[in-house]
Amino acid sequence: MPRGRRGGRVSALEGGPEEEAPPAAAAVPSALWASGLQPGAAAGQTLLRGIFEIGRSSCDVVLSELALRWWPIQPERPAGDSKYDQCKEEFIEVKDIFSVKLKRRYSAKQQGNGTLLGITLFICLKKEQNKLKDSTLDLINLSEDHCDVWFKQFKKILAVTEYEGHALALLKDCELQEFDGGHWKLLFAIHCWSVKSFPLMQTLEMSVVCVGGDGSASEVAHALLLRAQKNAGKETDSLLTPARAQLPLGLIPAGSTNVLAHSLHGIPHVVTATLHIIMGHIQPVDVCTFSTTGKLLRFGFSAMFGFGGRTLALAEKNRWMSPNQRRDFAVMKALAKLKPEDCEISFLPCISSHDLQEWKAEGSPKSDSSDQWQTIQGQFLNVSIMAIPCLCSVAPRGLAPTTRLNNGSMALIVVRNTSRPEFIKHLKRYASVKNQFNFPFVETYTVGEVRVRQRNKSGCDPEEDDGRQAAASEHSFPWNIDGDLVEAESEVLVKLHPRLISLYGGSMEEMIPK
Repeated sequence: MPRGRRGGRVSALEGGPEEEAPPAAAAVPSALWASGLQPGAAAGQTLLRGIFEIGRSSCDVVLSELALRWWPIQPERPAGDSKYDQCKEEFIEVKDIFSVKLKRRYSAKQQGNGTLLGITLFICLKKEQNKLKDSTLDLINLSEDHCDVWFKQFKKILAVTEYEGHALALLKDCELQEFDGGHWKLLFAIHCWSVKSFPLMQTLEMSVVCVGGDGSASEVAHALLLRAQKNAGKETDSLLTPARAQLPLGLIPAGSTNVLAHSLHGIPHVVTATLHIIMGHIQPVDVCTFSTTGKLLRFGFSAMFGFGGRTLALAEKNRWMSPNQRRDFAVMKALAKLKPEDCEISFLPCISSHDLQEWKAEGSPKSDSSDQWQTIQGQFLNVSIMAIPCLCSVAPRGLAPTTRLNNGSMALIVVRNTSRPEFIKHLKRYASVKNQFNFPFVETYTVGEVRVRQRNKSGCDPEEDDGRQAAASEHSFPWNIDGDLVEAESEVLVKLHPRLISLYGGSMEEMIPK
């Protein structure tokens, strides 16, 4: 867990000696407050009002149910002096405060609790480009009684309801070896620290936090959902309505692409991802099931077949290279050997809630779903099926920019056979602001289910054989599911399950560029 650079922050987390923090005025300028609440606006019922020194200015401070507001106490204004008109109200929202402690000064010879200086609030700030930053705000007042009243009120606001046995109920049947992936780090912890130090994590005393890339994150999510099916007594190979995951999942990006974390946080930034977990910003996320011949392959968020699957297979064969090197090498080699797959693709169309609202606003209401399967067939260079936007550094608007984390639909993107130069133009569009789908050979659909059936398996290239028997089988072909290589039979069924898992992250409506 990244720690703040100020001594006061470290002591609040670890219970060690507490040190002074820098003046709050420098730490939290008003320009950084990310809030829809305006100074002077109604902020709920007033709870406390008192005098504190903030940033070396004596301030009138008001704590309400929704916000903490303060403004400098102004002396009687001298005649003709207008500089006092520049004093403005400052504020923070209560929801952005994640911990509080009494601020004390300790000397080498001093024993006991030290000299009280006031109260320190630990807060979450929003900077540009969706980044979050932790900071502190010091409320200085030397009165023990005064500070005690305010401290208890802050603790009351931030209190978390706990009940005995919750963690045991969740973990008693958990076999930790199921979470051993070898290539990723998994922090599976009972968050005592989240309850004591970060009270706004109000959902569960337990969370799973995964440090890794897309493959790691997807594997952990898959394991959590498998555990949920087992606990619900459901057979995984015949899932119609899967049970939701019981534990929320936090993702700390540490991979080469970090598509899932980027889609959740708007940016692959470790501190931002950590603060979303600390603050308890939970988003329900849609999940897909990938099945073949009546057998569940895995739970996942996105998949590619054709160019995307073949590129990953080449990258996996060259894991001795650095991540960037093997990615670039695999893309170049897959482009050099570009070839289409002969497929039949059936899908069940649906209209996302986002599109439905837009159509209604335009006076063109349409049904929100269809029970009529549609089929397309032919030669396809790539097929993408995505339940999330799939933001990443090479596609800042997302591989599926019209999709959201939980709008109840998937994006089906098919690229029909075309020349290599035209296909490369399509790929380059992902990195620009232009519409990457504005090509005659690219088709997009909003769907709830997809069935991909390969009609004629092309021969395997000996140079692409990685030594695995499954890859060489004429009855299997590679899929890229959330960055993991999955060998599937000639037919794969993909079905969307809305809001099946809870992940820590921000609101997608605030993050995707317009």
